Amino acid sequence: MSETTPQPPHAPHLGGPAPHPGPPHPGPPHPGPPHPPAADHATAPQPPTPQTAAPQPAAEAPRTLQYRFDGPEDAPVLVIGPSLGTTWHMWDRQVPELAQHWRVFRYDLPGHGGAPAHAAPSVAELADRLIATLDGLGVQRFGYAGCSIGGAVGADLALRHPHRVASLALVASSPRFGTADEFRQRGVIVRANGLEPMARTAPERWFTPGFAAAQPAIVEWAVQMVRTTDPGCYIAACEALAAFDIRDHLGRIGVPTLVLVGAEDQVTGPAEARTLVAGIPDARLALVPGASHLAPVEQPAAVCDLLLTHFSTGWQDAPSAAPATPLVPGPATPATPFAPLAEIAPAPDAPEAVGPQRESRHERGAKVRREVLGDAHVDAVNASADPFTEDFQELVTRYEWGEAWSRDGLDRRTRSCVTLTALVASGHLEGLAAHTRAALRNGLTPAEIKEVLLQTAVYCGIPAAGAAFTIAQSVIQEETTPPA
Repeated sequence: MSETTPQPPHAPHLGGPAPHPGPPHPGPPHPGPPHPPAADHATAPQPPTPQTAAPQPAAEAPRTLQYRFDGPEDAPVLVIGPSLGTTWHMWDRQVPELAQHWRVFRYDLPGHGGAPAHAAPSVAELADRLIATLDGLGVQRFGYAGCSIGGAVGADLALRHPHRVASLALVASSPRFGTADEFRQRGVIVRANGLEPMARTAPERWFTPGFAAAQPAIVEWAVQMVRTTDPGCYIAACEALAAFDIRDHLGRIGVPTLVLVGAEDQVTGPAEARTLVAGIPDARLALVPGASHLAPVEQPAAVCDLLLTHFSTGWQDAPSAAPATPLVPGPATPATPFAPLAEIAPAPDAPEAVGPQRESRHERGAKVRREVLGDAHVDAVNASADPFTEDFQELVTRYEWGEAWSRDGLDRRTRSCVTLTALVASGHLEGLAAHTRAALRNGLTPAEIKEVLLQTAVYCGIPAAGAAFTIAQSVIQEETTPPA
């Protein structure tokens, strides 16, 4: 395994040259005036006016993204995607240099940075909106770099629209982000408390302790970015990350790929980066010392240098037109050796695509059961099953979760209301705690759960509702209390 480990960068030269047309080529980074503020700069950042931001009709807004361009109009397009809770300004320190060689296109996630709050429920939906935006601008082929959820969007594009992506950089990204439970729990906390808990803890997730202590202006910028995000769009992005899992499809990413990660990233760290590199045929790994999750902000010069080198040497010519291969489950891809960053080897032949398969009732039920009740609950139930009870659990998975909970007639919020009411009415309060947690995960707020239980008091009896309130109160306090 070869890794590119850049030396700790010198302080970036501010006020670099203006972008000019020219073919891509590597060069040292000279970032211009940054947003966030430059290191050791005490004043709070002021957001610049976008150079290009086409107004969008209201009817089309949900299908497109807020964006801006930097750089010469005749240069190849380089798309740059942000992390959850940030805006396109997280890339301000790289853009002046990148825009000398590429037409840099940055976008904001829905509800971030003042973008319209049209929530996107999946990574694929975000990618579709990005493609629709680029189509409207006449951009057909582009390089792509994205951080965290922005990296997930890039990987999705490389899988579903491989003829559009010329080169790929995945920054602080992962084929699967933690566990689904972690991100759905984050959504529960935001739904109950707003974004303040996420804003307060953002610096410790994004930066190394030394950087956070030395750069209070950047820390405040990070906190304000999260505070000004639309909560519903933030929750939807958490749901999108909870469902994202491309571990079995990495071998189908056929473009030159740089996997870049901060050496001290505790969110999507070097282990996740190595999983990406092992699975993507033509991938290289770059560790950035002295950086955590937002490496482009913490070590801007090193990240800029790596991106310049990668996109200058790993830009793939347009292939002949071919339809995108559908993303379907398949066997795990075996690990593939990879070369150092400076050596671009031809990608091996891609494995044959597997045709679409109908999902069995049991598979559908197992998936929905985990999405609603959580991995921890389902794992505990499965671990306690024995030869006497395993057939019953199979029945529950197939018919309760693969049939009733999988039907389209009611959304999951409504099904949770019905389920809570039925448990109280039948006196089966032993299941109420699990389904109170499920109701929170399915989008009910504590206030809405309270209203459901008040309704049961009228129609199911005061004693039953009183016992239900006791159970639900304990669960809600446990699930919605932010981490210390």
